[in-house]
Amino acid sequence: MPAEGAHERIMAEAERIAALGEASESVAPFPVNQPTISTWLDAMGYDNERFRRGEAPPSMAQVWTMPGLGRRRPDDDPLSRMMEVLTAEGYTAVLGTNCEQTYERYLRVGEQLRVTTALDTVAGPKRTAMGEGYFVTSRNTWYVDHEDGTREKVATMLFRVLKFVPGGDR
Repeated sequence: MPAEGAHERIMAEAERIAALGEASESVAPFPVNQPTISTWLDAMGYDNERFRRGEAPPSMAQVWTMPGLGRRRPDDDPLSRMMEVLTAEGYTAVLGTNCEQTYERYLRVGEQLRVTTALDTVAGPKRTAMGEGYFVTSRNTWYVDHEDGTREKVATMLFRVLKFVPGGDR
């Protein structure tokens, strides 16, 4: 059961983290490349000649910057920080709820992506069938840097999770 004053502490920390804006930035460890695109197409059971000739499906944006095994998110990652705050207050379980992606254009082989992460919203406490919790939404934005020094936004994602106290723990 969350301690008295938990809501005030949670919302104060959410406000502080959100005020940082795009606080976290990561660069993809590898540029967009054909072997990874082909492997992804095979795994998804999808084929399109366009994606066998130098373009990546836009829905792969997240693939290029996911931490993967052995790597960690940056220490300043807003979503991770908010999850730590909620865990410390007794909200120990996580349930993914939804993801909304927007694609500006197709990615091209050779492009190096970077992603920024910001805390978008924290709403709660909400009573759900899973237990009482907070809905936490982060916003990721993927960019490609060009040789002329400009930065182009290529995709965005709102990612929402429910961080909650399991029903049996109340």
